Amino acid sequence: MSSGGAPAARHSRHGPGTAIDYAEVFQALPVPTLLLTPGLVMADANRAYVRTSGRGREELLGRRVLDVFPDDPDDPEANGPRVLRASLERVLATGERDTMALQKYSVEVPDRPGVYEERYWSPVNVPVLDAHGRVILIVHRVEEVTALVRARQALGATPGIVLSHEDAMAADLLTRSQELQELNEQLREDQERLREIAVTLQRAMLPLPAPAENPSVAVRYRPAAGFLNVCGDWYDLFELDTDRLAVAVGDVVGHGLEAAGVMGQLRNALSAALRATGRPASALTTLARHALTVDGALATTAVQVVVDRSARTVTYSRAGHPPPLLAHADGTVEILDQATDPPLGAGDGSVQGEATVSYTRGATLVLYTDGLIERRDEDIDTGLRRLADSLALHHTLDAESLADAVLSHLAPGPERGSDDDTALVVIRL
Repeated sequence: MSSGGAPAARHSRHGPGTAIDYAEVFQALPVPTLLLTPGLVMADANRAYVRTSGRGREELLGRRVLDVFPDDPDDPEANGPRVLRASLERVLATGERDTMALQKYSVEVPDRPGVYEERYWSPVNVPVLDAHGRVILIVHRVEEVTALVRARQALGATPGIVLSHEDAMAADLLTRSQELQELNEQLREDQERLREIAVTLQRAMLPLPAPAENPSVAVRYRPAAGFLNVCGDWYDLFELDTDRLAVAVGDVVGHGLEAAGVMGQLRNALSAALRATGRPASALTTLARHALTVDGALATTAVQVVVDRSARTVTYSRAGHPPPLLAHADGTVEILDQATDPPLGAGDGSVQGEATVSYTRGATLVLYTDGLIERRDEDIDTGLRRLADSLALHHTLDAESLADAVLSHLAPGPERGSDDDTALVVIRL
């Protein structure tokens, strides 16, 4: 950032000896454009925005956009700031462009405090992402359409009025555009309700262990950011007997209610299989054969672990799932990747690989789904190394603190969200 809070200008070569001044390109854009930080603070505004808003740069930069442009207190139907905030928060949550419906947003007249002018706008909010897919800026592009709205109002309210051909076409186009955007808004609301149902269903099937009863165990589940991107991640923990703890994590391919339903079936089936066999590989073999009979279950990944506290061993088997990590008491981190088979349904229905490692008191076992380590345009091994480094750094923390530290270090923050669910299980051994 520059000293004024705006992003530093970048130059690029364009042809022999020619540098492009992108800061000046931004200022020269004919459409009013604003740059917002994730905190919705105005970082920069081009000349067209300054001119259209009627505010000087010193009145804009460094201030929250909703503080500079509040609701008209005398208009009980005013909702401009609320709708704008919702759009900007969607961009922060999803990392995707959001086109707002035509919006009435009255603006306080400069030099006339408390006097608001009715104005109409067509805004688009576009994220700027960093190398890790996090939103670092929002480009708020807004076109004023007050004249078109008034032309449309005149067309409908005054009998016999004759608009020019251009004004009539513009008013009709504006009407159709507003109707389409209102339908899109209704669809978005319906999708959000479906997402809430899927999240509620998923959370109901993934109860959190009570910290007082399980001080050595911490679990975290973070749903995907997109409206219907609720996925089929699951985890499971239960005591096989007085000495052995069973831990499983899995990931169903797909999104929404269907994936959540398949997740519930597979989670219960794996739990029953392990209780019957006591062996991770045998349980996953049973699950793989069961998956062949469940629509939507193919290509599911899973890892099953049995911790024997008396023998101080961890026995595990994987079906296409990212490997668990074992952080030893001295801070070294072991990647448990010696026993792996293809995802469910990808092989002959059997899971052969099973391995056992030893640990000493003070070690920590971590299981997770790929949403924790995957990033756009990045090899998954990079994310795995990042997780191992985080565990090495924080391995002395208790389970709850370690889970929070790992999520803070690896998972996209709430201003960006993730394209995939994230499930995390941390066990202090």
